Amino acid sequence: MTASPFDHPFLSGLLGDDEIAPYFSAETDIRAMLSFEAALAKAEAAHGLIPAEAARRITDTCAAFSPDVSSLRSATARDGVVVPDLIKQLRTDVGEEAAKSLHLGATSQDAIDTSLMIRLKAVVFLLAGRLSTIAAGLDALDGQFGRNQLMGHTRMQAAIPITVSDRLRAWREPLTTYRDRLTEQGFPVQFGGAAGTLDKLGSQAAAIRASLAQELGLTDAPQWQSGRLPIADIAGLFASISGSLGKMGQDIALLAQASDEIEISGGGTSSAMAHKQNPVSAEVLVALARFNATLLSGIHQSLVHEQERSGAAWTLEWLLLPQMTMATAASLRLAKELTGNIKRLGTT
Repeated sequence: MTASPFDHPFLSGLLGDDEIAPYFSAETDIRAMLSFEAALAKAEAAHGLIPAEAARRITDTCAAFSPDVSSLRSATARDGVVVPDLIKQLRTDVGEEAAKSLHLGATSQDAIDTSLMIRLKAVVFLLAGRLSTIAAGLDALDGQFGRNQLMGHTRMQAAIPITVSDRLRAWREPLTTYRDRLTEQGFPVQFGGAAGTLDKLGSQAAAIRASLAQELGLTDAPQWQSGRLPIADIAGLFASISGSLGKMGQDIALLAQASDEIEISGGGTSSAMAHKQNPVSAEVLVALARFNATLLSGIHQSLVHEQERSGAAWTLEWLLLPQMTMATAASLRLAKELTGNIKRLGTT
């Protein structure tokens, strides 16, 4: 039993996403943090800050390293972050000489935030693909049913007749915009050191940061450890995606209520009324849209990131952003299934 519906033993069948969930596992997070440490060592060696042999030792160790997770858990309860104990364990493995060059000039937030950007970049690539698939599915429905008639409704009242194409256009157009925005989304490296000044790197700071970003496939940008716009931007985009899919779900649920304008296969059964086929996917799209809209306000609260680093605002992000990502992924999965299950739309 878990506290989250996204990995709950049975609720995850409805709300989970097996493709996206692994990106928020402890193992994947740690692997991304180790990638940061290896890339940092390479960048610093390239600029002569640490010996090349130390960088090779750090890189090789990071690739094979398996931490003591129970120790990480206990240490995080004490330190508030996992990185101090992770680096302590890693220093033991790399050996005394290379340990002096490990994590040089970096701080815990650099490793944690950069890990998040590495993982979000991979997730967003997958979500953009799903948006393309849903848009293509709506195009196919348009080709099949676009000339059929629907009753247009304004303020929940019958207005004038429209075509199925008119309704599908309202569903599809935001999705292509979101796909383009996801494709253009930047994922900046976070590298600021103790207080955002990279004080230990001196005049080489900007060059090392650029090399680090290139090594990780991230955008080079000044530190953003207390200016959390990258987090707010992606969270806002996730809320917009799930919101538009929620609008589509709400429309489909209302069409299903009238029953003569849509036919959907694979509807949910009722334990009390055998004749019913509940529009489960459509309803869940509405719920996930409202869920993300609610959590977005919390992300905006975390923009109040006092002074050079905030433990409180940072922790709030950890609570909210993974949930928003999973809700967005589930919305896209359900919307893809739902569009594929529409067998009739409108009247001839």
